Amino acid sequence: MIEIDQVHKSFGNLEVLQGVSMTVNKGEVISVIGGSGSGKSTLLMCINGLEPIQRGSIRVDGTNVHAPDTNLNALRQRIGIVFQQWNAFPHLTVLENVMLAPRKVRGLSEAQAEELAVKQLSHVGLKDKLKVFPGKLSGGQLQRMAIARALAMSPDYMLFDEVTSALDPQLVGEVLDTLRMLSDEGMTMILVTHEIRFARDVSDRVAFFRNGVIHEIGTPQQVIDDPQHPDTAAFLKSSH
Repeated sequence: MIEIDQVHKSFGNLEVLQGVSMTVNKGEVISVIGGSGSGKSTLLMCINGLEPIQRGSIRVDGTNVHAPDTNLNALRQRIGIVFQQWNAFPHLTVLENVMLAPRKVRGLSEAQAEELAVKQLSHVGLKDKLKVFPGKLSGGQLQRMAIARALAMSPDYMLFDEVTSALDPQLVGEVLDTLRMLSDEGMTMILVTHEIRFARDVSDRVAFFRNGVIHEIGTPQQVIDDPQHPDTAAFLKSSH
């Protein structure tokens, strides 16, 4: 499980996370919703060790992410993260992009890495794009390639940071379908998303962030259909 306990994170004088606590259980899907600048994406970066924290702790299966002796490279193999921007290597084919980390980080042979990459690209519906270069893909296909690349590291957890926000509306569905498939397969996920209807459909719990604090957390029925906090209700009303 992921245990987040009273986490504070600042950039200079700006305190972005102000005592965030949350537990994510194995196999659980948690959607994090809230306005821009509320600290949602920063939380994901802190869970993955990409950003340091000032106070509190984050533990992944008992390992303290921010302890000085923690091997972050080993930890990050278990926590996949997919951002808004897919950051593909333009000079490598789709297959080569997905093979790269398993070869360089996990030390797989070329044959092993290729078998794994083909499997994950097939998984996200890109088996016919193996030899294509990223410049020839749509935004939705690029985002699915980024998901396959993260899955090729065989992570225990997946973090998704607004993965549909840079896409044209007609491409959003194919990426959400991929996330829904992972949810159905039991992948433990934290989704930062503005797709409220999707969050209601796939989440075990939903957390509403505002000003670096979780104002409300509960089942989708509790938080989205019957919010108790006025800020949650106002945000959801503005999101329709």
